[in-house]
Amino acid sequence: MTDPVSDAAGRVAIVTASSQGMGLATARALAEDGYRLALLARSDAIDVVADDLDAVAVRGSVTDPKALAQVVAVAHDRFGRIDAVVNNTGHPPKGDLLTIDDEAWHAGLDLVLLNVVRMARVVTPIMVAQGSGGAIVNVSTFAAFEPQAAFPVSATLRAGLATFTKLYADRYAPDRIRMNNVLPGFIDSYAVDEATRAQIPLGRPGTVEEVAATIRFLLSPGAGYITGQNIRVDGGLTRSV
Repeated sequence: MTDPVSDAAGRVAIVTASSQGMGLATARALAEDGYRLALLARSDAIDVVADDLDAVAVRGSVTDPKALAQVVAVAHDRFGRIDAVVNNTGHPPKGDLLTIDDEAWHAGLDLVLLNVVRMARVVTPIMVAQGSGGAIVNVSTFAAFEPQAAFPVSATLRAGLATFTKLYADRYAPDRIRMNNVLPGFIDSYAVDEATRAQIPLGRPGTVEEVAATIRFLLSPGAGYITGQNIRVDGGLTRSV
Protein backbone atom coordinates (compact mmCIF):
# COMPACT_ATOMS: atom_id res chain seq x y z
CA MET A 1 0.00 0.00 0.00
CA THR A 2 1.33 3.46 -0.92
CA ASP A 3 2.29 5.71 1.97
CA PRO A 4 0.23 8.92 1.52
CA VAL A 5 2.95 10.94 3.23
CA SER A 6 6.14 9.73 1.60
CA ASP A 7 4.96 8.85 -1.92
CA ALA A 8 7.04 11.63 -3.46
CA ALA A 9 9.30 9.88 -5.96
CA GLY A 10 9.78 12.11 -8.96
CA ARG A 11 8.13 15.15 -7.47
CA VAL A 12 10.04 18.44 -7.60
CA ALA A 13 10.45 20.88 -4.71
CA ILE A 14 12.13 24.23 -4.22
CA VAL A 15 13.52 25.01 -0.76
CA THR A 16 14.85 28.47 0.03
CA ALA A 17 17.42 29.42 2.66
CA SER A 18 18.39 25.76 2.65
CA SER A 19 22.08 25.78 3.52
CA GLN A 20 21.52 25.44 7.28
CA GLY A 21 18.96 25.12 10.06
CA MET A 22 15.33 24.37 9.25
CA GLY A 23 15.86 24.84 5.52
CA LEU A 24 18.65 22.28 5.40
CA ALA A 25 16.71 19.80 7.55
CA THR A 26 13.72 20.21 5.23
CA ALA A 27 15.81 19.68 2.11
CA ARG A 28 17.27 16.50 3.60
CA ALA A 29 13.84 15.17 4.60
CA LEU A 30 12.40 15.79 1.15
CA ALA A 31 15.42 14.22 -0.55
CA GLU A 32 14.94 11.12 1.60
CA ASP A 33 11.36 10.95 0.34
CA GLY A 34 12.49 11.02 -3.28
CA TYR A 35 11.89 14.65 -4.20
CA ARG A 36 14.11 16.20 -6.82
CA LEU A 37 15.29 19.49 -5.36
CA ALA A 38 16.22 23.01 -6.38
CA LEU A 39 17.84 24.92 -3.52
CA LEU A 40 18.39 28.63 -2.93
CA ALA A 41 20.72 30.22 -0.38
CA ARG A 42 23.24 33.03 -0.07
CA SER A 43 25.99 30.87 1.40
CA ASP A 44 28.68 29.00 -0.53
CA ALA A 45 27.62 25.99 1.54
CA ILE A 46 24.58 25.54 -0.68
CA ASP A 47 26.79 24.01 -3.37
CA VAL A 48 28.01 21.35 -0.94
CA VAL A 49 24.44 20.64 0.18
CA ALA A 50 23.29 20.36 -3.42
CA ASP A 51 26.06 17.89 -4.24
CA ASP A 52 25.16 15.82 -1.19
CA LEU A 53 21.46 15.71 -2.07
CA ASP A 54 21.88 15.44 -5.85
CA ALA A 55 20.07 18.76 -6.18
CA VAL A 56 20.52 21.92 -8.22
CA ALA A 57 21.57 25.07 -6.41
CA VAL A 58 21.20 28.79 -6.98
CA ARG A 59 23.21 31.34 -4.99
CA GLY A 60 21.07 34.28 -3.96
CA SER A 61 18.83 35.89 -1.38
CA VAL A 62 15.10 35.47 -0.85
CA THR A 63 14.95 39.28 -0.79
CA ASP A 64 16.05 39.41 -4.44
CA PRO A 65 13.19 38.94 -6.93
CA LYS A 66 15.69 37.92 -9.62
CA ALA A 67 17.10 35.13 -7.44
CA LEU A 68 13.60 33.80 -6.73
CA ALA A 69 12.75 33.83 -10.42
CA GLN A 70 16.07 32.14 -11.21
CA VAL A 71 15.58 29.21 -8.85
CA VAL A 72 12.09 28.64 -10.29
CA ALA A 73 13.48 28.76 -13.84
CA VAL A 74 16.36 26.42 -12.99
CA ALA A 75 14.02 23.93 -11.33
CA HIS A 76 11.57 23.97 -14.22
CA ASP A 77 14.27 23.79 -16.89
CA ARG A 78 16.06 20.92 -15.13
CA PHE A 79 13.09 18.82 -14.04
CA GLY A 80 10.20 19.95 -16.26
CA ARG A 81 7.77 20.61 -13.41
CA ILE A 82 7.44 22.07 -9.89
CA ASP A 83 5.23 20.38 -7.31
CA ALA A 84 6.19 22.01 -4.04
CA VAL A 85 7.82 25.11 -2.58
CA VAL A 86 9.15 25.73 0.92
CA ASN A 87 9.59 29.43 1.60
CA ASN A 88 12.14 29.48 4.40
CA THR A 89 14.06 32.60 5.33
CA GLY A 90 16.20 34.26 7.95
CA HIS A 91 15.29 36.49 10.86
CA PRO A 92 14.25 40.12 10.30
CA PRO A 93 15.71 43.03 12.27
CA LYS A 94 15.03 43.25 15.99
CA GLY A 95 14.84 46.24 18.32
CA ASP A 96 12.59 48.31 20.51
CA LEU A 97 9.25 48.96 18.81
CA LEU A 98 9.59 52.66 18.00
CA THR A 99 13.36 52.77 17.56
CA ILE A 100 13.32 50.48 14.53
CA ASP A 101 13.82 52.71 11.52
CA ASP A 102 12.01 52.61 8.18
CA GLU A 103 14.93 50.90 6.47
CA ALA A 104 14.72 47.97 8.90
CA TRP A 105 10.96 47.68 8.46
CA HIS A 106 11.35 47.64 4.68
CA ALA A 107 14.10 45.03 4.95
CA GLY A 108 11.78 42.89 7.06
CA LEU A 109 9.00 43.26 4.52
CA ASP A 110 11.27 41.90 1.78
CA LEU A 111 12.50 39.09 3.99
CA VAL A 112 9.33 37.60 5.48
CA LEU A 113 6.36 38.69 3.34
CA LEU A 114 7.31 39.86 -0.14
CA ASN A 115 9.55 36.82 -0.56
CA VAL A 116 6.40 34.66 -0.45
CA VAL A 117 4.40 37.01 -2.69
CA ARG A 118 7.19 37.16 -5.28
CA MET A 119 7.73 33.40 -5.27
CA ALA A 120 3.99 32.86 -5.71
CA ARG A 121 3.92 35.16 -8.72
CA VAL A 122 6.48 33.10 -10.62
CA VAL A 123 5.68 29.56 -9.50
CA THR A 124 1.86 29.64 -9.53
CA PRO A 125 1.46 29.87 -13.33
CA ILE A 126 3.66 26.77 -13.66
CA MET A 127 1.60 24.81 -11.13
CA VAL A 128 -1.65 25.91 -12.77
CA ALA A 129 -0.42 24.92 -16.24
CA GLN A 130 0.64 21.48 -15.00
CA GLY A 131 -2.95 20.75 -14.00
CA SER A 132 -1.87 18.50 -11.14
CA GLY A 133 -1.88 21.06 -8.36
CA GLY A 134 0.90 21.85 -5.93
CA ALA A 135 1.72 22.72 -2.35
CA ILE A 136 3.50 25.68 -0.78
CA VAL A 137 4.63 25.91 2.85
CA ASN A 138 5.89 29.13 4.40
CA VAL A 139 8.05 29.03 7.51
CA SER A 140 6.64 31.69 9.85
CA THR A 141 6.75 32.05 13.65
CA PHE A 142 4.60 31.43 16.71
CA ALA A 143 4.81 35.20 17.36
CA ALA A 144 2.53 35.89 14.40
CA PHE A 145 -0.43 35.22 16.71
CA GLU A 146 1.14 35.92 20.10
CA PRO A 147 3.29 38.99 19.42
CA GLN A 148 6.54 39.19 21.34
CA ALA A 149 8.16 42.55 22.17
CA ALA A 150 11.53 41.04 21.28
CA PHE A 151 10.45 40.36 17.67
CA PRO A 152 8.29 43.33 16.56
CA VAL A 153 9.13 43.25 12.84
CA SER A 154 8.76 39.49 12.57
CA ALA A 155 5.51 39.33 14.54
CA THR A 156 3.87 42.22 12.68
CA LEU A 157 4.76 41.18 9.16
CA ARG A 158 4.16 37.47 9.66
CA ALA A 159 0.65 38.27 10.86
CA GLY A 160 0.29 39.81 7.40
CA LEU A 161 1.73 36.63 5.90
CA ALA A 162 -1.09 34.67 7.54
CA THR A 163 -3.64 36.88 5.77
CA PHE A 164 -1.88 36.54 2.42
CA THR A 165 -1.74 32.77 2.86
CA LYS A 166 -5.48 32.54 3.45
CA LEU A 167 -6.25 34.75 0.46
CA TYR A 168 -3.93 32.72 -1.76
CA ALA A 169 -5.31 29.41 -0.51
CA ASP A 170 -8.86 30.49 -1.32
CA ARG A 171 -7.94 31.87 -4.73
CA TYR A 172 -6.02 28.79 -5.94
CA ALA A 173 -7.95 25.98 -4.29
CA PRO A 174 -9.85 25.36 -7.55
CA ASP A 175 -6.45 24.69 -9.18
CA ARG A 176 -5.58 22.24 -6.38
CA ILE A 177 -2.74 24.43 -5.16
CA ARG A 178 -2.47 24.56 -1.38
CA MET A 179 -0.62 27.05 0.82
CA ASN A 180 -0.02 26.72 4.56
CA ASN A 181 2.25 28.24 7.18
CA VAL A 182 4.36 26.43 9.77
CA LEU A 183 4.84 28.42 12.98
CA PRO A 184 7.92 27.21 14.88
CA GLY A 185 8.52 28.16 18.48
CA PHE A 186 12.04 28.12 19.87
CA ILE A 187 14.10 25.69 17.79
CA ASP A 188 17.53 24.20 18.47
CA SER A 189 19.17 25.95 15.53
CA TYR A 190 19.69 28.78 18.02
CA ALA A 191 20.68 28.73 21.69
CA VAL A 192 17.71 28.60 24.08
CA ASP A 193 18.29 29.78 27.65
CA GLU A 194 16.80 28.22 30.76
CA ALA A 195 14.27 31.02 31.31
CA THR A 196 12.87 30.38 27.84
CA ARG A 197 12.83 26.61 28.34
CA ALA A 198 10.75 27.14 31.46
CA GLN A 199 8.02 28.77 29.35
CA ILE A 200 7.69 25.75 27.04
CA PRO A 201 5.28 23.06 28.28
CA LEU A 202 7.37 20.31 26.69
CA GLY A 203 10.39 21.70 28.51
CA ARG A 204 12.78 21.88 25.59
CA PRO A 205 13.31 23.61 22.25
CA GLY A 206 12.09 21.87 19.15
CA THR A 207 14.49 20.32 16.68
CA VAL A 208 14.94 21.36 13.10
CA GLU A 209 14.02 17.80 12.15
CA GLU A 210 10.64 18.15 13.89
CA VAL A 211 9.88 21.28 11.89
CA ALA A 212 11.01 19.53 8.71
CA ALA A 213 8.73 16.57 9.44
CA THR A 214 5.74 18.91 9.71
CA ILE A 215 6.63 20.60 6.43
CA ARG A 216 7.08 17.21 4.79
CA PHE A 217 3.58 16.22 5.86
CA LEU A 218 2.00 19.48 4.68
CA LEU A 219 3.52 19.02 1.23
CA SER A 220 2.30 15.45 0.99
CA PRO A 221 -0.93 13.96 -0.39
CA GLY A 222 -1.76 13.03 3.20
CA ALA A 223 -2.36 16.75 3.82
CA GLY A 224 -4.41 17.15 0.68
CA TYR A 225 -7.38 18.63 2.58
CA ILE A 226 -5.31 21.18 4.54
CA THR A 227 -4.93 24.67 3.10
CA GLY A 228 -4.86 28.23 4.35
CA GLN A 229 -3.78 27.10 7.82
CA ASN A 230 -1.18 28.11 10.39
CA ILE A 231 0.30 25.03 12.04
CA ARG A 232 2.12 25.61 15.32
CA VAL A 233 5.24 23.58 16.04
CA ASP A 234 6.08 25.16 19.36
CA GLY A 235 5.95 22.56 22.14
CA GLY A 236 2.77 24.11 23.50
CA LEU A 237 4.35 27.56 23.94
CA THR A 238 1.47 29.64 22.62
CA ARG A 239 -1.47 30.09 24.97
CA SER A 240 -4.23 31.11 22.56
CA VAL A 241 -6.76 28.52 21.41
